[in-house]
Amino acid sequence: MADQPKQVGGGRRTIGDIAPKLAELTDDVLFEDVWNRTELAARDRSLITVAVLTAGGDADQLRFHLGRARENGVTETELIEAITHLAFYAGWPKAMTAMTVAKQVFAGRVSREEQ
Repeated sequence: MADQPKQVGGGRRTIGDIAPKLAELTDDVLFEDVWNRTELAARDRSLITVAVLTAGGDADQLRFHLGRARENGVTETELIEAITHLAFYAGWPKAMTAMTVAKQVFAGRVSREEQ
């Protein structure tokens, strides 16, 4: 797992002007440290993150992490299957919201800036 691509956050780019401390924590702790730990592959971290965001109904963050998951080697088919599976554990409305977000992301209707 040590040969996986380095995960980099975008906190400073997206919110650094209004919330510099949160941006710093996002980039330096969450991504630089946690996302780059070798005990789990980035692919696995992405699947876990998509599952938690789906279960929590966090559509805005899900947009970014669906794209990140694809970059980390999770296929669209696997993401759709994970969201479908979560419908029974996280709730139907949350899975439907997540699937709508996934459809938009996969169709390219969400720009990187919106993510």
